[in-house]
Order: sequence, then structure tokens, then C-alpha cells
Amino acid sequence: MRFKRLDLNLLVALDALLRERNVSRAADGLNLSQSAMSNALARLRDYFNDDLLVQVGRKMELTPQAESLVESVRDILLRIDTAIAVQPDFVPAESKRTFTLLVSEYTTTVLIPALLSLVHREAEHIAFRFLPQTGSPEAMLTSGDADLLIMPEAFIPPGHPFEPLYEDDFTCVVWRDSAAFGDTLSVDQYLAALHIITEFTTARVSYEGWFIKRHGVERRIAAITPSFLTLCPLVVGTDCVATVHSRIARQAARALPIRLLPTPMEIPTLVQTVQWHKYRSQDPGLKWLRHRLQEAARLIQAQ
Repeated sequence: MRFKRLDLNLLVALDALLRERNVSRAADGLNLSQSAMSNALARLRDYFNDDLLVQVGRKMELTPQAESLVESVRDILLRIDTAIAVQPDFVPAESKRTFTLLVSEYTTTVLIPALLSLVHREAEHIAFRFLPQTGSPEAMLTSGDADLLIMPEAFIPPGHPFEPLYEDDFTCVVWRDSAAFGDTLSVDQYLAALHIITEFTTARVSYEGWFIKRHGVERRIAAITPSFLTLCPLVVGTDCVATVHSRIARQAARALPIRLLPTPMEIPTLVQTVQWHKYRSQDPGLKWLRHRLQEAARLIQAQ
């Protein structure tokens, strides 16, 4: 089928080339020979009157026109797939589907154990890939490389539907044997103390860090860690403070010599949400999984 002289079958090849930026990998992904993919690239270059892929050193790079096509071509293919795909009945006990979720280590620690327990009682052949939220989670959701994104509502990208899962608040964590702190922390004590905080390798900031910075408050930093899970162990043996998700803090307190104190400033409740692509709202497998996530969220809220 052709549209304005373009063989629509070439859209699939174009999408693979734009995503892989490599003829061989694009061919492998579509189970085509390299010569067939090279022929498709030649036809695409002729249609767009542009090289699309050019050699730069030892690798191929997209031309500016090709870069401008990446999102629109993927969007077109997702629309077509949604429009013409026949959604089969989803039978959890029989399904061998693998779901890809973009999650933080906080979510993996707090929510995912309950999810796996629920799912594998009902659907033992279903598998999961949990990927970190590095790079651009929104782009992975939009491209179809991820099925679901779990993230605080404050950071959720626009353009796709989402729903709340559960709430969490924050707690100040200090070493149990530290003489620097009593049973409470004043704002002045909090700001005077040394802090251990979380920062990520991406531009994304932690929720509590975002809130504190937004209100013009500066903390004195003793150490920065890329992991939420290391905050509590790192305060042990110090007079430092860590501001931690309450669920993580309570888990850590079962194993570590730490004390949990109320935060001296009111940090808004974290609302954890799940987001999916707008074209996949009727995917029966994802609808089932979203229901299981809600069930898992209710379980941890009750704890």
C-alpha cells in the first residue's frame, strides 16, 4: 500500500533504522537480510531526498531530518498497531507475556514484592523486566519499549493517562547512639545538621530534595549517594541526618541501630502513580496488570 508515493511497508524499516541507527541491527530486529534493509534505506533516502543515516567516525548518526522523524514515525506505527490489532482474551494462568516496567529502587523495594507474590499465585508463567528510570522514561513509554512507568505524581510526564497507587511520607533518620539529637528535630536543628542525601546520575532529583529546594532551603551536605537504600546505613556511627521515605525507614529500623524522627517541616505526601501509553488503555494484559498493582498497593497501605 502506498501513501503519497511512500510504500507504507517502509515505515517499519524506517522506524527500525531510526531506533537502531545501524543497518545490521535494524535488519536483525526485523528478521531481514542486511541487503534487504540496505535496499529499504536506499528507497527511503530517495523518497525523503535525505541521507537519513550518515557515517560519522566508526558509527552511523541520524541527519537532522531523520532526528525530526523519530517520534512521529513511532507514533504513527503505534496508532496503526492499536487501530488494527485484534486484542485476544488475556488468560493470566496461560499467558507467557513479559511485562517491562520502569521503576525506581524505592518502588522495587516497597511495592514490587507484593506484586510478584500476587501475580505468581495467579499467573506463574508471566515474567517481568524491571528497568531503572535512567535517560528518558517518557521516551521509553512513548516508543513502546516500556509497558508501564511507576513514578511520583509530581514528576509524571504529560500526555499519557495515569492513576494513583499509594501514598508515602518522609521521616528523619539518625544514628541511635548519636547525642546530637533528642526525640524531635526543630527546623533550626535540621538546617544546622549535616545531611546524607540522594542524587541521581540523571538530572532528576529526589522528591524530598525537590520540595526542600523549591522552598529555598539549603541543607549542609556530608555525603551524596545514588541509592535510597544506602541512606539509613550511612547515618550509623555519625551525627548526620537522612530524610527517607517512611516505608524504607521502617524496614531499615528492624535491622539497623537507627532512630526515626518526625520531619520538622511538612513535606507533602508522596503520591506514587502508574502511567501507561494512551494508545494502550484497552490492552487486556495491561489492564489486568494495573489491577494487580492496585491490589498490591492496597496490601502495603494496610501494613
